[in-house]
Amino acid sequence: MLQDAYGIYRDKVQIRIWRRAGRSVDRATAEHLFEVINSREDVLRRLIRRCAYLKYVEGRLGDRILYADEILKDGFCLNMIDTPLCPLKVVTNLQEAVWDADIVINGLPSTETWEVFEEISRYWKERITAPVIISLAKGIEAELEPEPRIVTPTQMINRATGIPMENILYLGGPNIASEIYNREYANARICGAEKWRKPLARFLRQPHFTVWDNGDLVTHEVMGGLKNVYAIGAGMVAALTNESATSKSVYFAHCTSEMIFITHLLAEEPEKLAGPLLADTYVTLLKGRNAWYGHKLAKGEINLDMGDSIKGKGMIQGVSAVKAFYELLSQSRLNVPHPNGNKHIAPVELCPILQTLYKILIVRELSSEGILQALRDETMNDPRERIEIAQRYAIYRPSLLIK
Repeated sequence: MLQDAYGIYRDKVQIRIWRRAGRSVDRATAEHLFEVINSREDVLRRLIRRCAYLKYVEGRLGDRILYADEILKDGFCLNMIDTPLCPLKVVTNLQEAVWDADIVINGLPSTETWEVFEEISRYWKERITAPVIISLAKGIEAELEPEPRIVTPTQMINRATGIPMENILYLGGPNIASEIYNREYANARICGAEKWRKPLARFLRQPHFTVWDNGDLVTHEVMGGLKNVYAIGAGMVAALTNESATSKSVYFAHCTSEMIFITHLLAEEPEKLAGPLLADTYVTLLKGRNAWYGHKLAKGEINLDMGDSIKGKGMIQGVSAVKAFYELLSQSRLNVPHPNGNKHIAPVELCPILQTLYKILIVRELSSEGILQALRDETMNDPRERIEIAQRYAIYRPSLLIK
């Protein structure tokens, strides 16, 4: 989108994207890509003009191996083959990509953010001015010692590079990548320090893509990770109940109450789960890749042994986030009041959906049907009680966020 909007101003704006080299495109994908190319006259003409069409013919016939970085230059993303993009300047050398960048947009999974930005920091040692970093990553990591802490992608970047937090922002919202690029109306929020978020909101905004700014970085980033956790369960419920609207609404009530409860542990006055935050959760539960993953698991079309990096979809961030949130909220040092008021329990005990997803995805004690058993458990508390505990008691734990 930025290339489409600013590519004509080459003397003022240069946009490049880093992609690891060496990822080959399998024969089936090459065949499908060839079909996509020939179904779009504008794409076909563009490739012919650029003398790039022949390699896709050879890839279709199996006479040539295509590579992900190679096709991205022509506007084809391996995880979005059905949505041709504009041509892009692709570099496979990380130093070349970032060394003099004024703005760096992090599109890495949270599980890879620390490692890559640690390498990037070596290329920035002699910089006079710090770049601005916009993170799109959804997910968290947990540190349990010396005390339980959550580490978000923006914090990983800060720790790995030393770039001040005021220069690191989070962008997210209720949107699906292919739909945004096809100019379906969407909106998002950029969160962080006021110094940068307002001018960046203007820079990113386009006629079909409204960008608002917000100061609550913590809640938005944590919700970005949580929605992927619960989207996997949403996919399972949809598959197991034949898309029952009633079952999905019951699940939605419980998972959103758990999300509200968890954010109150992490922020003293978290942004309410409403507006764009609620819409972001809704669209992810409805159509995101994590919901797709849960749906396919429940249908038996994929299995856990295939890992959480799925061909044609990329990294399923919700899996690692389930493990991180469960381990973090299981710590007795974080105990909160029980709804009946007579004892204290670990926060995870008030998150039955999270517990069930952990048993299905991580320790594999339950099959996907376990998610329905959790919803039908007669001892499960009213979701409202979970929210009341979050709002009534001082459950905020400032130590949970690294400084």
